Amino acid sequence: MSAEPRPALQAVAVSAGYRRRRRRPGTAVLRDIHLTAHAGELITLLGPNGAGKSTLLRTLAGAQPPLAGRVLLDGQDMAALSPRQRARRLAVTLTEPVDVGLMSVDAVVALGRLPHRSWLGRGGPGDRAAVGRALAEAGVEELRHRPLGALSDGERQRVMVARALAQEPAVLVLDEPTAFLDAARRIEFAAMLTRLTASTGAAIILSTHDLGFALRRADQVWLAGPDGTVTAGAPEELAYGGEIARAFAGDNMAFDDAAATIVVADGGVPGGSVRVAAEGRLRQWAEHAVRRAGWVPEPEGCRGLVLRVEAGAPCRWWLGPARAPAAERAGGAGFGALVAHLRARAAAPPPPGPHRLPDEPFPGRPPDPQESTT
Repeated sequence: MSAEPRPALQAVAVSAGYRRRRRRPGTAVLRDIHLTAHAGELITLLGPNGAGKSTLLRTLAGAQPPLAGRVLLDGQDMAALSPRQRARRLAVTLTEPVDVGLMSVDAVVALGRLPHRSWLGRGGPGDRAAVGRALAEAGVEELRHRPLGALSDGERQRVMVARALAQEPAVLVLDEPTAFLDAARRIEFAAMLTRLTASTGAAIILSTHDLGFALRRADQVWLAGPDGTVTAGAPEELAYGGEIARAFAGDNMAFDDAAATIVVADGGVPGGSVRVAAEGRLRQWAEHAVRRAGWVPEPEGCRGLVLRVEAGAPCRWWLGPARAPAAERAGGAGFGALVAHLRARAAAPPPPGPHRLPDEPFPGRPPDPQESTT
């Protein structure tokens, strides 16, 4: 029976925070943290603002000592390692842009080899090969002769990851690497990180505010809560168990399982529920509009209000009780008009009594056999 592989990084009973001068006790932001990162894992650090994510990252990276407990890097206490020894096993990429003057991409990535060079700083064939691999793995090989200052934000971020990869670390720590990237570049960057865990075998730990990215891509989520705790687990476990919802809890906020994100309803307009009669992407975005209005989409088979949506530019929609005549069913064009109607309908006083009338077809539509009387 083979032994379990040694973790790339561990936090053992760690309290993270800030030390005060003159021997006064430090201020702990996070307490009694137990975390484990294995080789080849992509780990996202989530949490609301002020929960201590950056403090935890600095502690795990050795930039500040823990107030209590130990951080183990490849099984060794990080406090006992020299800066050079740490840099050979752990690399850090920060959010803030780095001013390197007129240095080329190749020269910037080569800086990652400094922990492996002698005190003279001379590189050899092994260093040049490591730089070439890092450029290729980060997808910036064609940029190697360009000055770093001439690149876009997305390209610069990839170059800084390549510099970190040139260190050949067992652990790569990134502080909000997608903060300044547009939506398309964020998707590309996420795909690159997933690929890197497989090609390099490194444990990649990154802080992010992108809940969707964390739930789709991460092998583990480390969730920093407002109570000074950090909960670790598979993203599905934390979502299903309610930990994510509790960490981001607030007025009129809830975790939407279908959308896998935190949603905010209009607290001034409490909505109702409605069944959406549409298919595919049309249904998906119609239900998105329903949620945005503060309403709840009901599953198939539920009685009550029915929202029928037809494709078009803009779409056409009709809303009313399943057994109401066509004249009493509201209609309109476009999702914006639908949201406005739902919000106004929720704010209006209820009708004097329930409708008990036979079904009528929607305007311009044949009757729905599933809604006909038997």
